[in-house]
Amino acid sequence: MIEALNLTKRYGDRTVVGGLTFTVRPGTVTGFLGPNGAGKSTTLRMTVALTRPDEGTARIGGHAYRDLRDPIRHVGALLETSAPHRALTALDHLRWLARSNRIPLRRADEVLEAVGLTDAARRRVGTYSLGMGQRLGLAAALLGDPPVLILDEPVNGLDAEGIRRLRELLRAKAAEGRTVLVSSHLMTEMSMVADHLIVIDRGRLLADTGMADFIARHGRSYVRVRAPEPVRLGEELRSKGATLATAPDGSLEVSGLCAAEVSRTAAAAGLVLDELSTHTGSLEETFLALVARDHAAPGGTRV
Repeated sequence: MIEALNLTKRYGDRTVVGGLTFTVRPGTVTGFLGPNGAGKSTTLRMTVALTRPDEGTARIGGHAYRDLRDPIRHVGALLETSAPHRALTALDHLRWLARSNRIPLRRADEVLEAVGLTDAARRRVGTYSLGMGQRLGLAAALLGDPPVLILDEPVNGLDAEGIRRLRELLRAKAAEGRTVLVSSHLMTEMSMVADHLIVIDRGRLLADTGMADFIARHGRSYVRVRAPEPVRLGEELRSKGATLATAPDGSLEVSGLCAAEVSRTAAAAGLVLDELSTHTGSLEETFLALVARDHAAPGGTRV
């Protein structure tokens, strides 16, 4: 597990991370979400001892990162600061890492194949595109076959094939019982890969819950209905306590009643329905709404 207890980091008068506590468990992909400047990267850096917290602790498997023997075998990290020497080939870079950490050299070839860089293994890193550099960073994180992966914005620069490969790899690692913590600003992609979410804003915890529970609790659900007589239907639905909004295409978005109640109300009034469906807000919509509510609350409020 990854455990953060009261993690706090200040820069001058500004608190970047304030009293953050959470646990990332094995066997799941945990998404780490927050708007720009929320403290995500600082939190991840404190977890792997690249930044010293002013208060609190971070532990991986019960140990501080700095106390791990051969940390590359315990934790695979891809952070924005990771950058190999531009004059090295990808293969040489990974073999150097393997040799210096007593890892079989064959692992370099294995992880390059896993991230789709076999054909570019002997090219100098300085010639790599941003996406290829991200793949190489992921290969380095996988090199020690670690039980824990910590990845900060791993999809940056990846093309569609690279994103698909990364998604499949993360799901496979979690299925093996490993602990996977991923920070990303791409909500659509996160909704496809994450089982659990940790959401922070202004360095504070807003949510620590499963993906489905997060959307069900914080998202907007409504019934979409289309009818030949929308004005009459709206009057009938309002009389039952519904709240209505008109979509740009003329359909009604009904809150406060379920689809069955909408159907029964229309039938009782002799109204025909052309469309009736239930919609739940996307991860992106839910995340943005939660952050907006937090910013609107005086001093910020954990939701």
